[in-house]
Amino acid sequence: MAPAWNGKPLSLKVIGTNQGTSMDGIDIVHLHYTQERPDAPLKVQLLHEGEIEFDGELKKRVMHLIRTNKTSPEEISMVNIQLGEFAADAIQQFAKEHNFNLQEEVDIIAGQGQTIWHLPLPELFEGDQIRAHLDMSEISIIAAKTGITALSNFRVSDMALGRQGCPLFVAWDGLCAAHPTKNVAVQNIGGIANITMLPKGDPRLGYDFDTGPGNVFIDGAVRYFTNGARQYDKDGAMGKAGKVDQEIVDEVLQQPYFLHDIPKTTGRETFGDELAEDLCKRMIAKGASPEDCVATITRITAKSLADGYKRWGPPEGFDEIYLGGGGSYNPNIIGYLREQFPNTKIQMLDAIGVPCGAREAMAFSFNGLECIVGRSLIVPTHVESDRAGIIGHIQPGAGLQYHRLMKHVQDFWGDWPLEKRMDPVLKMEIIQDGKVQNAN
Repeated sequence: MAPAWNGKPLSLKVIGTNQGTSMDGIDIVHLHYTQERPDAPLKVQLLHEGEIEFDGELKKRVMHLIRTNKTSPEEISMVNIQLGEFAADAIQQFAKEHNFNLQEEVDIIAGQGQTIWHLPLPELFEGDQIRAHLDMSEISIIAAKTGITALSNFRVSDMALGRQGCPLFVAWDGLCAAHPTKNVAVQNIGGIANITMLPKGDPRLGYDFDTGPGNVFIDGAVRYFTNGARQYDKDGAMGKAGKVDQEIVDEVLQQPYFLHDIPKTTGRETFGDELAEDLCKRMIAKGASPEDCVATITRITAKSLADGYKRWGPPEGFDEIYLGGGGSYNPNIIGYLREQFPNTKIQMLDAIGVPCGAREAMAFSFNGLECIVGRSLIVPTHVESDRAGIIGHIQPGAGLQYHRLMKHVQDFWGDWPLEKRMDPVLKMEIIQDGKVQNAN
């Protein structure tokens, strides 16, 4: 029997954001979450989605800071504030462009700040390293400028529980895409590429990891050959015009990260622009064209993805792969995946109601919702620690706004047993045009 309950249905509108390793912009979504009672399916409706470009002097400063690994307490403190101001301004611009009022239509803002440094596997680095992570976009600034309660630092919270803090999408992907009779994967190709593997049956069987570079090497090579005039290989045109140097591909894929077992995550610290440029210089010296370099670097990404499926996927393979992230539009990557897995249905996440470029921002909105409500996320399998916890840091918005939010959460729980309140959500319905899009 379901526990007795005298609460009220949950209804919260959430802004989700993501500033990833590509550093091309901030993805923003506006969603409405509802739940009839604590053990009912969570329902989510996407209201608005988009991207605000990240460019100019602040982007150059952040990229230089990461590339050189040299900074100061003074610079770190200022960049954190500047990134918070950028995010707050972007959210306000987003609301204006989509014609909705933040104070009336948003209860919380939740997102990942700009990743500055990610050290999940100290054994792969020289020196006195410890597991650590830093992303910056000061939520005190976001909350103050918008008046809305803001949440972040989900990755550090996960790391504190004994895991690597990334990719951190198993819970969201499992609720969106897990299938009772099919092995499903969600493939994100951002700056770094990551896979969520969802063996058939239960969303709690899911696990995820970073395969290595997604677009970061490709973008770095394109910037190198165009002196920054172009930031990425649009439609894979440069890569398509070149010839792959398989010897270089095989050599790079013997580097320690690619051979390391899961769980594993990574970032620009391991796969930065300098490595991409070094590969380009080596190939040019051997007589390759810029197009050959981009084709080869693109194949490094594509083959690392295929290797990930073959090495760590279920023995019987995958029935379906859903694609997200900017690299999903690169035909040189996706074409290779289709060649390697001809019996697997490969399609965009849009097919289940998750826009291809919005998946990570939507996932962070969900992380924020669960932090405010007080529930754990589904803990992945194949991780160092299976310790559950409520992850995220909270910065209250304007006083009355925060108290109304907390009262709404209290009203939702009512007299629901305390020992059951942290149980993770195990079923979610994505509602679009009044219909469930992810019905499995």
